[in-house]
Amino acid sequence: WTVIISLFLLHHSVKREEVEEFVKLRASNDHLFSGKRYASMWAWSAILKHMGLQCKMSHYQASKKWENLKKRYKELKYPPEGVTECPKTWFLFSLMDDALHDRLQGKAPILTAPNDCSNGDFLPRCRPRKRRGSGLTKRCTLEVFDKEGGRNNDSHEMDRERALWRREKAVLDRELAALERAQALLDREKATLERERAIMERERALMEKEKVILKERDVVHSERVALEIEKANLNRTSTEPARAEEETGSSGAVNSETTDRKKQLLYLFEKLLEGI
Repeated sequence: WTVIISLFLLHHSVKREEVEEFVKLRASNDHLFSGKRYASMWAWSAILKHMGLQCKMSHYQASKKWENLKKRYKELKYPPEGVTECPKTWFLFSLMDDALHDRLQGKAPILTAPNDCSNGDFLPRCRPRKRRGSGLTKRCTLEVFDKEGGRNNDSHEMDRERALWRREKAVLDRELAALERAQALLDREKATLERERAIMERERALMEKEKVILKERDVVHSERVALEIEKANLNRTSTEPARAEEETGSSGAVNSETTDRKKQLLYLFEKLLEGI
């Protein structure tokens, strides 16, 4: 853009002071650019006539130059990401900043727009030429699109329905896979619960066996205590002095035989308890 501005200055033999005056006049006479029909043309014509450039530049060219100046200012003011530019490298940056922020009001004369720009004092507007055959080509293209549109509507509709069906099928497949994963997780949890239940059953059976063993031990202990008491009684009986003299010989033999039997029974009973 610096090159474009430089070429603009050289082509029209405009000095730096004239460019600054151009910007100040545009900013000070912003009221002339009301947006009405031909308002911009009359306003630029007034500015060019005041500067004496009405025979060197048309109002259309002046408008384009102003847009180029604004574009250059915005590029320096808001550069794209990754681009670093110094606004001070452009001598019009500060002036354009003041102009676009309404800080140049009263810095240039207030002009009046002319009512007629068709006289010989102004250059005519240069309109771009239209290419031949462009309208015919566009019309033929539209006709081709209209003819092909009817034939392609059905295929496009079928393609959309097919794509919609594929998306729905993909969603259903994902939901089915999620349900299968959840079912597998439930099966694993169920198997874990079954194993824990079997372990608890085995522990309960072991506890029942321990209860039976404890009961049997209590019975054996009570029988052993009774046996010890009986044994003590027999020992006490054997230590007492014999009354052989007071009793007959037959009765002594009977008592001796009875005592031997008791001792034998006690011995057998002790062996039985030791085996248990």
